[in-house]
Amino acid sequence: MKKLIAAFAFCLCLLPVCAAQDDRLSSQEAAQWADGMAQALVDNFWGASFEERPDRYFFNKASQQSDMGTGDYWPQAHAIDVITDAYLRTKDQKYYRMFDLWRQGMPRFNFDARQGRRKGDPWWNAYVDDMEWHCLALIRIYEATDETIYLNKARQLYADWIWPQWGPEDEAPWYGGITWKTDVSKSKNACSNGPAAIIAARLAQFASVDASNDKNKSAAEYQDEALKIYRWEREYLWDSKTGAVFDNINKEGRIGRFSLSYNQGTFIGAAAELFRLTGDRSLLDDAILTARYTTGPMSRRNRGVLPDAAGGDGGLFHGIFFRYLANLIVLPELDDDVRQELTDYLLRSATVMVRQGVNPETMLYAGRWRRPHPTGEPTALNPHVTGCMLLEAVCKVTAAADNNDDEDAGSNP
Repeated sequence: MKKLIAAFAFCLCLLPVCAAQDDRLSSQEAAQWADGMAQALVDNFWGASFEERPDRYFFNKASQQSDMGTGDYWPQAHAIDVITDAYLRTKDQKYYRMFDLWRQGMPRFNFDARQGRRKGDPWWNAYVDDMEWHCLALIRIYEATDETIYLNKARQLYADWIWPQWGPEDEAPWYGGITWKTDVSKSKNACSNGPAAIIAARLAQFASVDASNDKNKSAAEYQDEALKIYRWEREYLWDSKTGAVFDNINKEGRIGRFSLSYNQGTFIGAAAELFRLTGDRSLLDDAILTARYTTGPMSRRNRGVLPDAAGGDGGLFHGIFFRYLANLIVLPELDDDVRQELTDYLLRSATVMVRQGVNPETMLYAGRWRRPHPTGEPTALNPHVTGCMLLEAVCKVTAAADNNDDEDAGSNP
């Protein structure tokens, strides 16, 4: 009898997962949810949407104007990334108009711009990874708009503030690596090296654009720097047996042996971008192993999805992973069975979130997969941005699959 009860309880535990699989989001539904959550992002967090603050070009920390502080620098990059996703997907001009406003608002409203002005650049920040997120966001806005002002700002941030934090290569105990924060004893972290490798690889792809810009380098130089950063992270912070990305190596040479979803994501992103540049299949193998560690062991304890992340910096971590997982999935060279496996994980995560975690009245997500946030309570920016990033990742993957199906159908006699 005890075994029967235990088996019945186990089946009950699986019901939410089974239901999510049976009621999985379609591509049309995913786009509708992405539209609704992107609009909720604008309505609830974009300061210029507030009737009495039409020139506040900044994303606020919480909905209902409950926290108007401007001390959070790095979430701005990911919030505008969602706007870029929405624009690329819909071509709606309401999103396009936000890009230049955001570019004005960052140095105007951001509290940390004060310390940057002393450096002669209000985009400067002591946290190197914070500047890296903005660099990546600027590159994506350039891709969406073809306006080189964004690309050249990204080049300048990388040339002046990011790449100079590399190395020295003969300095123990790190022997390379990008420093995490400039005003503390050196720590070389995954969160500063993964994004830096992605930046250099992406800038290599655009080196011929406005090539005479004084902060530009050749494609070969960018690629060499990207490989150097990636290989360093792979050697010092990556477990080649499991695919786990460890957090940091500190000034004593000790490794912080814990893994966070955003570090998993940027390692995948760097490997995927470098694979696109070099065609080296081992990079694709690295990315797959790291993706499977995240979708497997890191998601096992929460019934097949990553842990809840309801606030603080951690509220944004999963969204970064979803973005770069999608970039891996859409690579044409990925084996079909791996693509299906990772797509299933992404769809399952999105289905659980929208069926159980998003408040359908507000279209806000507060970071708990299976419990919507009450309508009358403020919601934090970071987890809602993660929810938006997950849905945009699903839209990207399903659109790529639909396009491939159309091409296959068109090639049949």
